[in-house]
Amino acid sequence: MANLPTNGEADTKEIDMASLPSSKRHNQNPDLDHHKVGVPSKQNLFKEFTNTVKETFFADDPLRHFKDQSKSRKFILGLHAVFPILDWGRGYNLKKFRGDLISGLTIASLCIPQDIGYSKLANLDPEYGLYSSFVPPLIYACMGSSRDIAIGPVAVVSLLLGTLIQNEIDPTKNPVEYRRLAFTATFFAGITQMTLGFFRLGFLIDFLSHAAIVGFMGGAAITIALQQLKGFLGIKGKHFTKNSDIISVLKSVFRSIHHGWNWQTILIGSVFLAFLLFAKMIGKKNKKLFWVPAIAPLISVILSTFFVFITHAEKKGVAIVNHIEKGLNPSSVHLLYLSGDNLLRGFKIGSVAGMIALTEATAIGRTFAAMKDYQLDGNKEMVALGAMNVVGSMTSCYVATGSFSRSAVNYMAGCQTAVSNIVMSVIVFLTLLFITPLFKYTPNAILASIIISAVINLIDYEAAILIWKIDKFDFVACMGAFFGVIFASVEIGLLIAVVISFAKILLQVTRPRTALLGNLPGTTIYRNLQQYPEAADVPGILVIRVDSAIYFSNSNYIKERILRWLVDEEEKRKKLYRPRIQFLIVEMSPVTDIDTSGIHALEELHKSLEKRNIQLALANPGPVVIEKLHASDFTSLIGEDNIYLTVAHAVHSCSPRVIEEA
Repeated sequence: MANLPTNGEADTKEIDMASLPSSKRHNQNPDLDHHKVGVPSKQNLFKEFTNTVKETFFADDPLRHFKDQSKSRKFILGLHAVFPILDWGRGYNLKKFRGDLISGLTIASLCIPQDIGYSKLANLDPEYGLYSSFVPPLIYACMGSSRDIAIGPVAVVSLLLGTLIQNEIDPTKNPVEYRRLAFTATFFAGITQMTLGFFRLGFLIDFLSHAAIVGFMGGAAITIALQQLKGFLGIKGKHFTKNSDIISVLKSVFRSIHHGWNWQTILIGSVFLAFLLFAKMIGKKNKKLFWVPAIAPLISVILSTFFVFITHAEKKGVAIVNHIEKGLNPSSVHLLYLSGDNLLRGFKIGSVAGMIALTEATAIGRTFAAMKDYQLDGNKEMVALGAMNVVGSMTSCYVATGSFSRSAVNYMAGCQTAVSNIVMSVIVFLTLLFITPLFKYTPNAILASIIISAVINLIDYEAAILIWKIDKFDFVACMGAFFGVIFASVEIGLLIAVVISFAKILLQVTRPRTALLGNLPGTTIYRNLQQYPEAADVPGILVIRVDSAIYFSNSNYIKERILRWLVDEEEKRKKLYRPRIQFLIVEMSPVTDIDTSGIHALEELHKSLEKRNIQLALANPGPVVIEKLHASDFTSLIGEDNIYLTVAHAVHSCSPRVIEEA
């Protein structure tokens, strides 16, 4: 067996090669002559298919813990997989509970006033927001794997759900049918989430790009804030538009300026909005005072309710909450639409709401998991979120998910586990049993102020500026979603976000990058001439790199682009009186795969080059690519001697022939 050079020897030889003049370097590289591109051994078709499926859906090998275990042990591990609380609960102690208790109490003080306001966004009575912060957090605490997510209704999903259902059923004329459709949509939102998690299809939500989400969230935040002008200014329902676009809302606002605005309502809203924004500013300046903006909404509700009660401001036109149903969640199983047209409507609305809720929760979970350096199982998260919404739909809840504002407070308050959600749920439970009558005199203006102050954080202008600096097409996606939401509707904005995200994928797939490579002086390295202007092209040889897999969608473009490179370079070299191009080397390191259309495009490229008396050569095709090239006999067509290990090897072999023919 031949002695292989050590790493040190190989490095020395590469340095020695680099020190040679260019003309000599191309003629001397004995090491490379001993190596050819390896062809992987033929795999069993079933095994290859199994490996592909495993890598696509089970890349994290979720069943590795079950290997070589007894049946009883597998059963216990299965329970732990479905209910992670059984796993981390064994090591739970008083120290952790202390952190969870403080966090739970803090997020409960934030969630109660928010839930009452968010239920109005969904066109539901206030108690339904509280119901949705009681049952779903308990289910999630048992099944979820995030330590930091705080579960409950959120502004964007509430608005989306309210808008989509309102398009089907009028909430004022048919409140019972509206609620039934809301519960049905919640049921199908949960089913959608569970299905994605169970079949490990979580990668589908990644098709909505970060830029599109930033734009969608920003547009939704402005839309939500505009919707609150009705409560903030004291405009009566009949004078306010049901549309959510900025033009319709502003028209409604200014048309009602003389007969619809109530100065007492505006005063209450303005004073407490200023207080809430001031509390937020304090929390941002001093992280230790995180609890100030967290309890500010509840303090605002208590003070404003007391003020209205003692002054009887409701008699002067100040709109109040009036009645919140006392008691725990009633069963809503019998209210679900399981047949008829509303079943299909519920499925469509629920699927959209479920995907958006999942996207928000996944982003939040990943953010805080990275900050605390622990692993989050995305598929388990989807199953947990889906299960809580399915159960929630049967207990008078509407779609719940992870709330960014509450999760941030939960994190900063020092939460240790999902027990903080249980503590919050218990506080909401006590509120539903004993405290809801006290909210009777809560002014709508204060709820509007709380929502406006909460959604301001969703307008991430810094992220938009960064997107502009990094990728202009991403910025178009961001702005498309943003303007779609504020000038059309939430669903139009969402549709634009999805369409632009897919358009970007299609553009990248159908129009991949190609690059002209040159030799860096004093080395055997070949790099992009645009990135490295000092790199020099090789006389008589053209080196092109393809930066993508070659599929039916881009194969024709790649072929034409290579030929265009060739024409441009021939004209350029002809003007400089340099040798004509006799060899075209395609660097295939980035080409991860190729299909029959791709191979056909290479065959056509080879024929076109033959007519010009130019030899095609390939450098470093990967295992999948070389296997398919051999299977199609393309290697025989161009000659196996024209497939090289590296660009340097290809240039080394072709250069003497260029000199001979020049």
